[in-house]
Amino acid sequence: MIVRCDKLPFDVNVIALYPFMFIKCGYIQDAENENHENIHYAQEKALGLILFLLLYGIEYLIRLIQYRDHWRAYYNISFESEAYSNQANLDYLQERKLWEFLSYYA
Repeated sequence: MIVRCDKLPFDVNVIALYPFMFIKCGYIQDAENENHENIHYAQEKALGLILFLLLYGIEYLIRLIQYRDHWRAYYNISFESEAYSNQANLDYLQERKLWEFLSYYA
């Protein structure tokens, strides 16, 4: 379910929190960005939203300590690595394995 918002946290335009996709008003979503968020939906469904958010936050903190830079930490979170690496492949969700994000943990 898509929810349009005036403001979103963390200076983002879109955030997927299963079963909702929050989109900043005025932001135009393209097929690749939608696929990116749908990959997060698949991750959230596999783990459950609470466990996903807990692991996401823990890994972000580890990456932040590792890289000492917000954006490098963000892009190196395994969940984001999987989503960014496959967002252009619009068939990815049909071929994706259940725990695929683990192969992006480095």
